[in-house]
Amino acid sequence: MTTTAKQFISADQLLEHWQGHRNLTRRVIEVFPEKELFEFSVQGMRPFSTMVVELISIAGPALKGIVEQQITEFSEEVFQPKTKEEILARWDAETEVINHYFNQISEEKFQETFNLFGQYEFPVYQNILYFIDNEIHHRAQGYTYLRSLGIVPPFFWERF
Repeated sequence: MTTTAKQFISADQLLEHWQGHRNLTRRVIEVFPEKELFEFSVQGMRPFSTMVVELISIAGPALKGIVEQQITEFSEEVFQPKTKEEILARWDAETEVINHYFNQISEEKFQETFNLFGQYEFPVYQNILYFIDNEIHHRAQGYTYLRSLGIVPPFFWERF
């Protein structure tokens, strides 16, 4: 008996899922008071702005590297925002970078191994899933910060 593998999710659906998470993370950034976005932390964790800069420094540059087959070192030093508006503007710009490069990844390419930032050698699809998982992880830290500040975060299921 032969079986044919059926695709669980298309590339377009994966991108839509990821962008849903990005939309929600953007809304979490928006809810933060400016001062607390840059200064508030719990138990020595980084301020949420620093976590967001990490997310901005990963997704777009990583997809560009994957598509262009260029291995560059990871750096959070390139973008050092001083305001929430700078973060939101860069978030939106990186969303367009993600859309641009993600749509250039072929189905076959998702299965190829890529040495992300010269440190993480995994299939492309695993790297992309890491980008999403990492964002969810840091957004959850942002939720904890907001609740500690007495601010109700956006509902996690509202990803539009």
